[in-house]
Amino acid sequence: MFGKGKKKKFIAGVGLTALGSAGLGLLLSSPAVAQTYDRFGEGADVAQTVILDNIFIFFCAVLVFLMQPGFALVEAGLTRAKNAGNIMMKNVMDVCLGVLVFAAVGWGIAYPGDFSIGSLFGFAEFGVPGLLDMPDLAEAGTDDFYPLGVGVDFLFQAAFAAAAATIVSGAVAGRTNFKAYIIYSVVITGLIYPIVVSWQWGGGWLAEAGFVDFAGSGLVHMTGGVAALVGAIVLGPRIGKFGKDGKPRPIPGHSVPLAIVGVFLLFIGWFGFNPGSQLQADVAVPVLGVLTAFAAASGGFAAMATSWIAQKKPDVSMAGNGVLAGLVAICSGIGDMTAFGTIITGGVAGVIVVLSVIAIERARIDDPVGAFSVHGVCGFWGLLATGLFHSAGGTNGSEESLGLLTGGGAGLFVDQLVGGLAIAAFVGIAAGILFGGLKAAGILRVSEEDEVAGLDVSEHGSPGYGPDLFTSLGGTSLAAASTGASSIDVRKAPVASRD
Repeated sequence: MFGKGKKKKFIAGVGLTALGSAGLGLLLSSPAVAQTYDRFGEGADVAQTVILDNIFIFFCAVLVFLMQPGFALVEAGLTRAKNAGNIMMKNVMDVCLGVLVFAAVGWGIAYPGDFSIGSLFGFAEFGVPGLLDMPDLAEAGTDDFYPLGVGVDFLFQAAFAAAAATIVSGAVAGRTNFKAYIIYSVVITGLIYPIVVSWQWGGGWLAEAGFVDFAGSGLVHMTGGVAALVGAIVLGPRIGKFGKDGKPRPIPGHSVPLAIVGVFLLFIGWFGFNPGSQLQADVAVPVLGVLTAFAAASGGFAAMATSWIAQKKPDVSMAGNGVLAGLVAICSGIGDMTAFGTIITGGVAGVIVVLSVIAIERARIDDPVGAFSVHGVCGFWGLLATGLFHSAGGTNGSEESLGLLTGGGAGLFVDQLVGGLAIAAFVGIAAGILFGGLKAAGILRVSEEDEVAGLDVSEHGSPGYGPDLFTSLGGTSLAAASTGASSIDVRKAPVASRD
């Protein structure tokens, strides 16, 4: 089959591949990769190390902000064309308001040791003391030295806050009053999310208990996911989503390509989300990137296979949500798992997200993009997976708190379970008060007429798509398609059938 020359090349290639695989396996399973050298020890260029750390985290913050258009495209693609502009506006405001409100009050709540009432009125810093200060290189190598400037640290954390807020947008799409959404965005970035963050990253009770959440499966994604569920329940389903018999009716999104492009943007952004949470530019960063890709890939494949079995067809949107589910789930334990644990965590998330989306719909809860299933359910699974697979072979892993399945007993698993339940309870109650109050005030949901017409026009005065795109497509116009009726009988169709 092979000539002598080709056979030698083939054998050599196999050998190199095997050696490469073994090397990668050794890298992924070797303990404490990030801690095998002293970054500020003898011979280190302290200034260059600090500069690299700060530029790296700045770049990661940019990648996390890139997730915002990803969220916007996923939501817009999986919902109706008549609401596309409204969705873009919500995501823009999540960033604009999120950055300002998190600077004014959120940062100080999340990291109480840094808060100063006086700085709140300084305007240059808002509630972020030292915002414009650079790291003091004279302290490099000491126990108290932190290589990141306050400004870049804040920017990275503010991007996380905006991401937590925008998760809710998809669950309440198509029927939420824009004024109410602005109030929600302010409250979650300024109060709810920062309180949860203070429990762990701010050195609070979860941190003291040994709870692990490296990049936010619980702190970020569960917070947004649980709030999304509460919002969807209090708001109620879109008109026409459920029939009189209670059975769900499909309301197809207007652009699968937009949604999947959004998934890829989120995937790319996650390379800032997870590796950036290392908070320094060290040798663990590319390993964390590899593990991030493993979780996304296993999640996407598992969701595709599960939807194929459950729905008889491999569903595109389910596969996309599976990629996101794997990414969400691995945030918690990515610094403490081997490649095997990462792949299992992502794969299980891909199965869970499909089953959860189906169950939520059967419970007559209208979550158009599966926000709770992806972020809430799979975020909780990610916390538990850390308690199962935490290993000394992770990039930051140690022998002190191994997982239930790696020889450490049930201690860490219980910590993760308690932490997840606490986050769910607090956010559920807080979001219930928030959305319940907005509903009681009569400003949570738009009128039936505005919902049927579409929020682009009723809330913002202009359609998200120009009139030149509303051309006839096989006898049905895009305008009619955006309301769920044919171009012939759209004026005669009952309201319930036109969403």
